Amino acid sequence: MNGTLMKLCKPFLIVSYECILRLLFSLPRYPVFNMLKSTFLRANGATIGKRVIYYPGVWIAPGKNAVFGDDVDFALNVLVETSGGVTIGDRTLIGYGTMILSGNHVIPPNRQSVFGAGHDRKPVVIGKDVWIGANVIVLPGRTIGEGAVVGAASVVTKDVEPYTIVAGNPAKLIRHRD
Repeated sequence: MNGTLMKLCKPFLIVSYECILRLLFSLPRYPVFNMLKSTFLRANGATIGKRVIYYPGVWIAPGKNAVFGDDVDFALNVLVETSGGVTIGDRTLIGYGTMILSGNHVIPPNRQSVFGAGHDRKPVVIGKDVWIGANVIVLPGRTIGEGAVVGAASVVTKDVEPYTIVAGNPAKLIRHRD
């Protein structure tokens, strides 16, 4: 495909992906629709386990670089940005309105323009049996250990140790799970 044709097709393909994603992921969480959603993500390069639940309004893009285990539950209006890679372990609950970000804009030096400065991509890894509360933000490059709990409205700026409870902005250790 020559360069000019590619420049014309790429925006069309991106917007088409977004339209299909928005329509498909607006469907209710009936098992048959969840299977269709998982199939769509697999077709776009994701690895999806069994019995993944997607409430309406979930946004997972670009889809590739996503690895979701079995029985992952994405609540209403969860956003997962997968360009840097996102791995979520088995039996993990992702609360309403949570954002998991594996990519971010680069802040250029010397007051250069932010627009067009590029992106910084870092993988996010969430262990198995994790509970992420509502409206949490997980920043690029973070790891949330197995069995951890992240309190509602927290911002995860540092790694979370396994079997701990963290909360706040930035998220801080509340206690270890017994």
